[in-house]
Amino acid sequence: MPAAVAPAHSHRPTTKVTHKSFKSRKATKGALRDAAKGRVPGETFQRRTRHQEVMSKFDRRNQNKQRQLQKHKDHLRETSVFAGKDGAPRHVAVIPLCPDADVAAAIRSLNGSVDIESEVHDGPFRVSIDRFKQKLQYIPLKRDLTACLDAARVADFVILILSAEEEVDEVGELIIRSVESQGLSTLFTVVQGLNKIEAAKQRLSVLASLKSYITHFHPEQEKVHSLDNRQECANLMRSLCNTTPKGIRWRDERSWMLVEDVKPSSSESDVTVLTGVVRGKGLKADRLVQIGDWGTFQIEKITAAPLATKKNNNSMAVDEAVEEQILDVPTDDRDDLFDLAPEVAMDEDEDMDAATTITTSKKGVLLDDHHYFSDDDETQATAQPRKLPKGTSKYQSAWYLDGDVSDSGSDMDDYEMRDVEEEPAAPEDGMEGLAGDAQTEAGPSEYPQSEMFVEPNEDEDAMGLEMYRKSKRTEAEDDMEFPDEIELHPGALARERLAKYRGLKSLRTSPWLEDEDRAHQPEEWERLLRVSNYQASRAGAAREALVGGVAPGTRVHIYIKGVPSSVQQAHSEGQPITVISLLRHEQKRTALNFLINLSSDAPTSIKSKEELIIQCGPRRFVINPLFSQPGSTPNDVHKYCRYLHPGQSAVATFMGPVTWGAVPALFFKRTAPGTVDQDGEPVMLPLVLIATGTALPASTSRVIAKRAILTGHPYHIHKKIVTIRYMFFNREDVEWFKALPLWTKRGRTGYVKEALGTHGYFKATFDGRINPQDSIGVSLYKRVWPRPARALDGPLFAPASGDDAMDAEVL
Repeated sequence: MPAAVAPAHSHRPTTKVTHKSFKSRKATKGALRDAAKGRVPGETFQRRTRHQEVMSKFDRRNQNKQRQLQKHKDHLRETSVFAGKDGAPRHVAVIPLCPDADVAAAIRSLNGSVDIESEVHDGPFRVSIDRFKQKLQYIPLKRDLTACLDAARVADFVILILSAEEEVDEVGELIIRSVESQGLSTLFTVVQGLNKIEAAKQRLSVLASLKSYITHFHPEQEKVHSLDNRQECANLMRSLCNTTPKGIRWRDERSWMLVEDVKPSSSESDVTVLTGVVRGKGLKADRLVQIGDWGTFQIEKITAAPLATKKNNNSMAVDEAVEEQILDVPTDDRDDLFDLAPEVAMDEDEDMDAATTITTSKKGVLLDDHHYFSDDDETQATAQPRKLPKGTSKYQSAWYLDGDVSDSGSDMDDYEMRDVEEEPAAPEDGMEGLAGDAQTEAGPSEYPQSEMFVEPNEDEDAMGLEMYRKSKRTEAEDDMEFPDEIELHPGALARERLAKYRGLKSLRTSPWLEDEDRAHQPEEWERLLRVSNYQASRAGAAREALVGGVAPGTRVHIYIKGVPSSVQQAHSEGQPITVISLLRHEQKRTALNFLINLSSDAPTSIKSKEELIIQCGPRRFVINPLFSQPGSTPNDVHKYCRYLHPGQSAVATFMGPVTWGAVPALFFKRTAPGTVDQDGEPVMLPLVLIATGTALPASTSRVIAKRAILTGHPYHIHKKIVTIRYMFFNREDVEWFKALPLWTKRGRTGYVKEALGTHGYFKATFDGRINPQDSIGVSLYKRVWPRPARALDGPLFAPASGDDAMDAEVL
């Protein structure tokens, strides 16, 4: 009998059993993540920067404390010019935007909210605010564009006055757009006449409407203050006295001053004394100053002009009994008023005979740096740039700025157009715009024997040319559709009509032989300022302004000599006068470049060399600029633009005094009566702000190449060999330009094989089969030279005696 089988042993684990803590190889990812509690394994062995280290609570508190102390020091440094008994006043420009705005009533409402009663003058005047221990200098303005721009240029705060009953008209909108575009410090907006609206519920909607309007131009505006509310006026006065103004970068890099008093001279030999408080950087007597629209002058001396308080009057006055203290006088390093280099340095140029070579003496077109099919086939070497001409003296060498200073790590490179989108390469630009190689077609031969060419009848050929050109539109406003295309008259000789033009294999990379252009350059071109390294030269001029001079916040008398009496007599009492010190070399003329952005709502397109008014920093000029494509190219050659269409950007070039830095620019255009905009509505203002821009590096080596495209029609196509007509009209022109590469609008490239007949027909070979409807072209280029700028004489548009009369004259 078999033995009984013992029952199997089974282990029943309980929940009281815990795993051993040192055995974690079977732990889940979630358990490991929970156990780590955010710690990264091995972080003590990783190399980290100071900003990536995990700081303790004590270190974080210490860092925040240091940031607060540094911010407090910066605040004290920015507001130190306003502190103290003799501190500088805060400039407040009050600009009316509506026809019914009352500037004097607005200033009285602001002063009345802090219990101050003072008279409102026409020009700038001071008011002491004892409650906040500050001084305000109001600049009351009329609806005058010139005065508003001058005042906003030196104002710490700008107050825009809106009306609760009337809307902002065209004059007001022109003012706000211009003031905003030239650079604006801290802005406040007020509304006048809100209590005149009887229905209280409509007041909130009016405020909402005005806020929506002003945030369209300045989105940072959070509130529109009501001048009829005493509490809101008091809050605004507190903000004016306690807020640190933002400032304007291009202005704060220089020394500037708002003139409080003018002591005119009896003649040009006498001195004119301007009184005011120095702001920005230190004012130096060696540097030139730009006085409003009066011009650029030298400083004779700078003396102190302290304020003394009269015992029986709260107003401030100058104590004339105190002897004037001379603060600064010119030295041997004083800047002169010459805007062009001396002619002596240019008389000993060694290669001037080669520069005046007339291109008509050659037997072929200039392609890149070589004259093809000429009598002498010797390659002409490109002239190497020289540092200084022979015989240049120490004084004349100041007109050739060197780039020895390296400033690659500074913040002085904001002028580069990195975000400017370049236009895509087109076939007419050269090798970069051509299509890919076409596949080789099967056939007995790519170059068959030439067929017999039958000379066409002259009458039939003329009728065919007329019908071909009628199918194309050649108006100026069609420049976007057919850019740079020209049509030759059948009786004209192309080699004479295009004698100054040359060929380029590539617009972006081909070298430009400058010796061929010297015979056509302006007389003053060789006397312009040469800037080899703009970035280093600008950094050096900006560093000079940081050291020395009369300290900001000092009230001074500036003695100016040579101010014409006619200019002083033309100045009106209420218009503010500004004095802005120029940096070194800013009076010298050179080739200026400005990035111009034409507004999309501009009335019409702008043609190159059309008269415009530009305001750049403290100066205004009348210019006839050349437009060219923006961006940078390896050969520094840029295509000339005949038109600047609405919504486009370009580079405007002209000759004028250099301006260091990325200074904003305004472009105005005078409108003739009867001008209409794009919508067909008449333009009422005599002056329109059509574009804004920024100053770019000045350069005399930037070549602006005007392109001319001659187009032809494929008359006979045999595989890759094409007979072309209507490009030239005689055999000699074909032989002259036969070295130029051909291209089609669909990207094919070719060359002239041989001339056919006497009517300008020729045979060409292309890299692939072309379409019969394709157009064949050849590109020619010539250098165009910028025109000089001239100072603006008079205001932008002068107001009448009263505001209503001015509006009636303007509108």
